[in-house]
Amino acid sequence: MPELPEVETLRLGLKKYLVGHKIEDVEILHPKIFFGDKKDIVGAAVKGIRRVGKGLIIDLSNEFSLAIHIKLTGQLIYQDNKTVKNPVSKLKVGSVPNKFTHIIFRLNGDSKLFYNDQRRFGWIKVVKTNEVMNLPFFKEMGPEPFAEELGSGQVDLTLDKFEEIISNSKTVIKPLVMDQKKIGGIGNIYANDALFKAKIDPRRKANSLSEAEIRKLYDSVLFVLKKGLDSGGASELTFVNILGQDGGYQNHTLVYGKRGKTCPNCGSKIKVIKLAGRGTFFCEICQK
Repeated sequence: MPELPEVETLRLGLKKYLVGHKIEDVEILHPKIFFGDKKDIVGAAVKGIRRVGKGLIIDLSNEFSLAIHIKLTGQLIYQDNKTVKNPVSKLKVGSVPNKFTHIIFRLNGDSKLFYNDQRRFGWIKVVKTNEVMNLPFFKEMGPEPFAEELGSGQVDLTLDKFEEIISNSKTVIKPLVMDQKKIGGIGNIYANDALFKAKIDPRRKANSLSEAEIRKLYDSVLFVLKKGLDSGGASELTFVNILGQDGGYQNHTLVYGKRGKTCPNCGSKIKVIKLAGRGTFFCEICQK
């Protein structure tokens, strides 16, 4: 599932290409993904783009907003007369619209924003702007790494806050780091890599970590997320940026997706187990 770096990449792309455009029509090809009345947004202009954890908010000029969660396989693809000529990921997008295109926002200037979703788990909701943060998905979001730096408006995940969350929990550390109600924005890719970099066994109970280990994990979380942000996200499954192009973090993962490959630290084989239903990649030698 796209995580903080991937969704922030989308936010930046939407900010660049979408802000100022007027929504002239909305074509809803799969009603179960779109919630609300399209009449509330047709004729409104895009005023701003926000991100909360793994979710996006498109604020409009008429005091309505679009709340978006792309979940596992959602894509937001923008095209106008210029960007349509840019190369897209042939494997993950091909051409748009396609059989996975479920919503088409028709904008002024012959521009379009396509919402594709292979598994159709994502959603787009029309909500009054002053009520959007009351949606449980946003309201219950935990503090975020880089919140202050990226201007997300969320509580910043400081070291003190991180220490408080970790030391007061008996939950296994990897699922805890991925719990959006505890910490916003971190999913399976970056949790795996952060724990590997910190040399912490993902199966350990959170409150078993020493103060030094918690600090090391905090630094590792920031390191891998920063690498993800700098790389434009990880193009795992179907993720692409707003122009339909691949990110690059999949070329820099430390341990994620490397089952059976050699550990860069000790030379042993990377193993994978299931924790809380998610594939967990780790080195038994380095992450004791």
